[in-house]
Amino acid sequence: MTYLCAKLSQMRRTYKVAGHRFAIVMPDDEAGWNEMGNYEPFIVDDGDDCAFVVEQIQDFPDTSKMVKVTTCCNAPREPRFEIYEENGFRFIEMAPIYEAPICCRFLMNKEFTKFQFQISNYWQFSFNTMMKIMFAFATALKGTLQIHSSVTMKDGKGYLFLGKSGTGKSTHSQLWINNLEGCSLLNDDNPVLRISEDGVFHVYGSPWSGKTPCYRNLDVPIGAIVKLRQAKQNSIRKMSVTEAYATIYSSFTGMKFVKEMADAYHATNFKLTTTVPFYALDCLPDAEAAFLCYNTVSQQ
Repeated sequence: MTYLCAKLSQMRRTYKVAGHRFAIVMPDDEAGWNEMGNYEPFIVDDGDDCAFVVEQIQDFPDTSKMVKVTTCCNAPREPRFEIYEENGFRFIEMAPIYEAPICCRFLMNKEFTKFQFQISNYWQFSFNTMMKIMFAFATALKGTLQIHSSVTMKDGKGYLFLGKSGTGKSTHSQLWINNLEGCSLLNDDNPVLRISEDGVFHVYGSPWSGKTPCYRNLDVPIGAIVKLRQAKQNSIRKMSVTEAYATIYSSFTGMKFVKEMADAYHATNFKLTTTVPFYALDCLPDAEAAFLCYNTVSQQ
């Protein structure tokens, strides 16, 4: 990458998530290595088949004269992203909330195979947020989606619970775990979905699990995907393919304004919504909701 500055004395570690290998390169004495316990279950031997490589750099290019593509922020208390382009490269500057100063900068080549970054503050938050984005970009064209959801495992299958922040995704997962024998948590925030060569979608654990420390290097076939909505009584129904597509489209991470990426998302989403059952669950935070949901979705 022609933009990049003088390299530091480097150490390289390789990881594998959802079958995708990637490498992180940082100085030997970088304190951030000690903040990466959530990545340890995914460490593998190095190889030449990395989907992407991430490298820390000392200096970052000046973006003040570059073309700004967009500013992304879903809510005032959520991270802000400033996205720029120049000479086929994309540059992202990130702040922890909308009005805060920039805490992390990273750039990527057009193929999303090489990334470089600089972190000035909030190291763990910055690094994990950046890595989620990098992983999503680099694997989008490989039948892979990173979904904002909570996932439980039961009888060898994974069940994903989607919904807006505060809907009760984690609460519903815990209701399954507390009331259904043999149920366990796979991931509580950002699992990864990937279609296998035989056309079966699997859900994978990841290093990114929100406030719940659940970093499991496991995968299971998807049993069902359930969108939650708080209500005064419990009821469940199966979604149409159109509803399912709209639901999943609002739940994954990615650059939807980049044509090649948007085309890949569409292909993966279409396969997902036509092969995996989707349900809408109106629910209370009680055991009855867990039993109703499980007894319905497990019949597929």
